[in-house]
Formats: sequence, C-alpha cells, structure tokens
Amino acid sequence: MDRLTNTTKISPGKQLFLITWPIMIETFLQTFMRFSDTFMLSFISDEAVAAIGVVNQIMMFTFVLFNFTAMGSAVVVSQYVGANNPKGVQKTIAHALMVNLVFGVMVSLVVVSLRTQFINLFDLEPELFGYANTYLLYVGGALFSQAIVLTISAILQAMGHTKDVMTVVIIMNVTNVFFNYVFIFGAFGFPQLGVTGVAMSTAAIRFVAMFVLFSILLKRLPTKLPFKAFFKFDLSYLKKILGIGVPAAGEQLSYNISQIVITVFITSLGATALATRVYAQNLMSLMTVFSMSISKGMQIFIGQLVGAGKEKEAYSSMFIGVRAALTVALSVGSLLAIFGRQVFMIFTRDPDIIALGTVILIIGLILEPGRTSNLVIISALRAAGDARFPVIIGICVMWGVLVPLAYFLGITLNFGLPGIWIAMLVDEWIRAIIMWTRWRGKRWMGKAVVEQTNQAH
Repeated sequence: MDRLTNTTKISPGKQLFLITWPIMIETFLQTFMRFSDTFMLSFISDEAVAAIGVVNQIMMFTFVLFNFTAMGSAVVVSQYVGANNPKGVQKTIAHALMVNLVFGVMVSLVVVSLRTQFINLFDLEPELFGYANTYLLYVGGALFSQAIVLTISAILQAMGHTKDVMTVVIIMNVTNVFFNYVFIFGAFGFPQLGVTGVAMSTAAIRFVAMFVLFSILLKRLPTKLPFKAFFKFDLSYLKKILGIGVPAAGEQLSYNISQIVITVFITSLGATALATRVYAQNLMSLMTVFSMSISKGMQIFIGQLVGAGKEKEAYSSMFIGVRAALTVALSVGSLLAIFGRQVFMIFTRDPDIIALGTVILIIGLILEPGRTSNLVIISALRAAGDARFPVIIGICVMWGVLVPLAYFLGITLNFGLPGIWIAMLVDEWIRAIIMWTRWRGKRWMGKAVVEQTNQAH
C-alpha cells in the first residue's frame, strides 16, 4: 500500500506529479478512446456520430450513478491509506465492489429493457434512431462491467497503484482501435458490421477489463481479501462510502441531467448542431485531460494528507495542482482555438459544421479556466470530506442559471449552439468563484471521514 504522504523529503509538487503522471496517461487514453470512436464512426456518416453522441449522454448518466460508490470508496480508501489502516482499506473495498456489482446489474437490465423509451426522449430521426438503438442494446447490456471497472480503477488509484490502471487502459485502447477498424471496414476477413461492430467490441472490452482489474486488485491488497468479506455488511463502512459518494456523484448527476436537457435543446436545432456538439466536445476534452488527471491525483494526495492529519499541507498543495492544470489547459485550448478549422476538417467536410465548430472552440477557450478550477478544487474538497457543499452549489447554479440561460440564449434569442455554449461558460465561472472562496475559507478542515491512528506525522 503506497503511502506517498510519508515521503517527507519529496516536495508536495513532486509527490503530486508522481501520483498524477500515470493518471494523466490513463485519462488521455480514456479520452482518446472516445475520440477514436468518433473519428472512426465519421467514416460511416455524420448521422452515426450524432446518434452515438446522443446515446453517450445516457451512458455518461449511468457512469455517474456508478460513481456514487466508486468515488466514495476512493476517498475513504485514500484516507485509510493516509491513516495506515489496512483493515479499513480491505473492508471498504469489499463493500464498494458488492454494492456496485448489484447496482450495475440492475442498471444494465433497466437500460436494455427501456432503451426505446430512453432514445425517444431525444426525438431522433429514423436513421439516427436505428444506430442509437443498436449501440444501446450491446453497450447497455455490459454496463455492469463498467460499474466494476470504475470502482476497481478508483480504488487502485487511491491505494497509489496508478500505473496498473494506466497499463490496463493502454491495452483497452489498442484493442478498441483494432476492433473498431476491422468491424467498420471489414478488414482481415472480419465482417463489416459498422455501428453494431463498434458496440460489440466496446462491450466485450469492458467485460474483459473487469476481470483483469479484479485480478490485479487481489494481488495489490495489503492483506488477503476472503470471499466471505463480500457478504459481511458493516453499515459504518457503507455510511462512510455513501457519505462521500452520494454528494460527490450528486454533483455530477446534476451536471449530466442538465446536459441531457441541453442535448434536447440542441436536437431541436437540427443534425448539424448535434454533430458539431459531439465533435466539439471530443476536441475540448483534450483541454480537460490534464485537469481531470490533476483532479484525480489531487483527490488521492489530499485524501492521504487529511487521513494523516496534515491539513495545512493539504491546503497549500491544492494551489500547486490548480496552477499546473490551468497552464496546460489554456495552452491546449489556445491551439484548438487558433487551428479550429483545420482540426474540424479531420472529422468532416461539412462547411456548416466546420464554421460552427470553430466558433465553439473559441468560446471554449474562455470557458476552460472555470471548468478546470471546478474539477481540481471540487476534487480537493471531496477528498477532505467536504462533499456536500459542491453538490448544493452545483444544483443551484446548474438549474438556476445554466439550463434557463441555455434555453434563453440558444432557443429564445436564436443564438443556437454558440448561445448554449455561452450559458455553459457562465455556469462554470460562477461555480469556480464559489469553490475558490470555499477552499480559501478553510471551512473544509476537520471533516475527515476516517479515524486517525497514533502515528508520527
């Protein structure tokens, strides 16, 4: 069990880097997997891209549901690591895996059974409906495996084994690109299955990754995890996990529901706006790769520091992370804004999509400092045990500002997709200012969820 907070000779910045660099590669590859899916689907049609983009809104919604347990267990495990309590780590893992397995199976059954009703929420054209229905059937059926993948990945990272997760994601990416290629183009004697092939390979890869990660976890545990541990429930551990996980995932849940509502707005603008949104989001995710990595690393690092009773060190370490994340995100964002037209031409030759997408990337450059600050600071607050505040602010601002402003600017004033993006910009900046104030006010101190041992600090 890697307790990086014990390495007193290493500066906080270097410790954060040691945790973060494998996470950065893993996050980049996760983003690249979506990026490559979009790129390869564009060879089928822009309609296929738009349809899968809509389905992925549903997928992201279910991922947030799984994160109730995954995110909560990651924070609790990181604090137990900091407190040098391997028994607490073991019990937290057993509870997290069992809860998310049962929940994942339930969600898979619901999504597959009600997939037609879910897709009908977006009022898609017949051709787009066919693509979306096929994709949701296969990928939705394997959602339980994604629940376990998310949970084990979060736990391994919280224990300090970030390289293990990175390695698995590298293999997943290579396999994903290979099968996308052979099924879309019918290469190497494989049948040309198009969207069906992409969906089948995505589901199969996640299923295999679940077993690989579980075997790695068993090897990395500080003490052996007996099979009976999965059937011994201790409400105190479940309470710790959900005490962090429910508010943490609640903030993401609110965000994803608001994004589904906004997707409905965009759908009313037509297939061009919908396809542009999918392409733009994939490109802008390149800006957030480093921010997401820092936020994950920050959650592990701050959690271990808080578990070890080093809250003052945790306070100053957050600023190191947010400065690094802002620097990289703005550098990448500037390049995308400058070369937006050329980048969009990689995906499509539709002049309307290219013109609209170029404008979106420029707005995205202004949006990004707010989003980056939110990602990093909210992760730090969550790791310290202050999980409720971000979700309360998130719900209030997303539904009080983002959704009504998006409708007003995008639909009522007819600014279209740029208007909706401006509403997203306003939302991120308002929440970022509030989160900065919360961290500097130190109201999060004293909210650790695990008991500290009598160890030397």
